[in-house]
Amino acid sequence: MRQIILIPAEEGGFTVEVPSLPGCISEGDTLEEAIENIRDAITEYVADMIANGEEVPPDLAPIEVRTIDVDEQAA
Repeated sequence: MRQIILIPAEEGGFTVEVPSLPGCISEGDTLEEAIENIRDAITEYVADMIANGEEVPPDLAPIEVRTIDVDEQAA
């Protein structure tokens, strides 16, 4: 099991990242397609790591995402 981050794209669809597997990124036109594509990407990513004798990192602790108000005019 891996935590993923789904980021809506401005032009539609989603980009998906896997925080515990740096560089493991995929996308899809729909939420369902994006999730299926990242599943495939994770499988290939981990298989490549194993084939290269690399240790597969564990998933990260649960990620907490929050939004905060920021005065961007003060920057």
